[in-house]
Amino acid sequence: MTDSATAVSVPDEIQIIVDALDDKRAKDIAVLDLTGVSDALDWFVIATGDSQLQLQALESEVLERLKAAGRRPRGVEGPSQRWLLIDYGDLIVHLMSSEARAFYDLEGLWADAAQPVVTPR
Repeated sequence: MTDSATAVSVPDEIQIIVDALDDKRAKDIAVLDLTGVSDALDWFVIATGDSQLQLQALESEVLERLKAAGRRPRGVEGPSQRWLLIDYGDLIVHLMSSEARAFYDLEGLWADAAQPVVTPR
């Protein structure tokens, strides 16, 4: 947990995503609250997968669960061996290999964003 980690409520969609990622054994799930930091979107959810196969399984699970909740993505980028992105407009899900996550360092790039603690149910 970083110094900017706080316990706040998050939209239901964020909890659904965190639960889906946890169920598929994603690593290092992080939620960034970009409200007040970005005019373009409100949330990032970032997670690490061990392989391309796991990244694709994470992507499928998130898409399926949010579809069941009535949300459809604006776009999906990938497939890639390093980084998959699901764009829901106000929130973006980044699914990355550990190498890509370290290289792009989205948490560092968006260090001004709050990182609420979201515990899988």
